[in-house]
Amino acid sequence: MTRKVFWWEPYRTELATRVRDVTSNAVTLEATIFYAFSGGQESDRGTIAGRPVREARKHDADILYTLDDDHGLSPGDPATVVIDWQRRYRLMRLHFAAELVLELVTRRLQPIEKIGAHIAEDKARIDFQHDRNIAEALPEIAGEARAIIAADRPIISAFSDEARGHRYWEIEGFSRVPCGGTHLRRTGEVGELALKRKNLGKGKERIEIHAAPPA
Repeated sequence: MTRKVFWWEPYRTELATRVRDVTSNAVTLEATIFYAFSGGQESDRGTIAGRPVREARKHDADILYTLDDDHGLSPGDPATVVIDWQRRYRLMRLHFAAELVLELVTRRLQPIEKIGAHIAEDKARIDFQHDRNIAEALPEIAGEARAIIAADRPIISAFSDEARGHRYWEIEGFSRVPCGGTHLRRTGEVGELALKRKNLGKGKERIEIHAAPPA
């Protein structure tokens, strides 16, 4: 099983490790900081032993990294993993912003069901099954989210079941949410939040989330 160092050290940008297995152009590592697409959050970008990673995907408890066919790596080879930190940090900020908005929406607009989500480096979105227009509630939801962000509260990120790889984030007194993504240390890192509602058709609503870096 690949040791997922990004869980303990989400701000780390470089890691010395070794290749564990190679199957054609796909490699696994003994340890990694390179996050693979999961929970709607896009994969990191970067290199392994100087080779560009073309795709990162989860495979059971491992992460498979697709490299170019001529990568030349073998099991046991040393390999330094380097990620694009600017991209990672944008993804982390938008990921937490989306999680925060989701928590506030589900509290306020029951019954409502999340039916999709995507976190990219320029914006995030959450899709809902809901029978009413959510535009009227959006300003209050945005205001509640901005207040939590402005308070710059600490974000706890830990295991609920380490053996099974189950993790969560928590703001004490607000909420504990199951999530295996990469998380910020403090809410203030999100920056200036903007929400936009889109209608996807009868009974479907979308919230787009933008976050400008803190000044």
